Amino acid sequence: MTKKKRLILGMTGATGAIYGVRILEVLRNYSQWESHLVISSAGLVNLKHELGMSRKALYDLADTTYHVDEIAACIASGSFKTEGMIIAPCSMKTLASVAHGFGENLISRAADVVLKERRKLLLVPRETPLNLAHIRNMGSVTEMGGIIFPPMPAFYNKNDSIKAFVDEGVGRILAMFGLGTDLLQEWQGIN
Repeated sequence: MTKKKRLILGMTGATGAIYGVRILEVLRNYSQWESHLVISSAGLVNLKHELGMSRKALYDLADTTYHVDEIAACIASGSFKTEGMIIAPCSMKTLASVAHGFGENLISRAADVVLKERRKLLLVPRETPLNLAHIRNMGSVTEMGGIIFPPMPAFYNKNDSIKAFVDEGVGRILAMFGLGTDLLQEWQGIN
């Protein structure tokens, strides 16, 4: 039996819950991938406000779920092998926690583990404009090997809906983990 590739998804209180939900929806289509979800209490507020979605409906999309305070969960240990972690959306509070190694909840602890094990960590920050603390925290995470991936839409593909922009972003995010999807249109240049 082939072992599944494990991917951790953290969702926090920044706007953009649709990114985390869409990542889970896409991962469900790939039997060789296994999703491990943890969402903060502020993330649950945004999930309900932005998408009208319940915790149960979100949890039903994931293979395994954890409570944000479940600090002894398997994803809090480097011995639990994963492909890495995505935090989408990523609040500035969580970014700061990761940048400074606070590990005050399961999301930031799992991110710390991913960094210390030299696995891929991708943060999808949703804030604008940025202040100097945000920029410095992004720099710190980048210096530690993390990837800062703001969900900035590409207009050259002429997407015409929010769903299309989100899908393209999710396609690019998952491609960073080697997962090819049909969500990403490869740029062919201008003739």
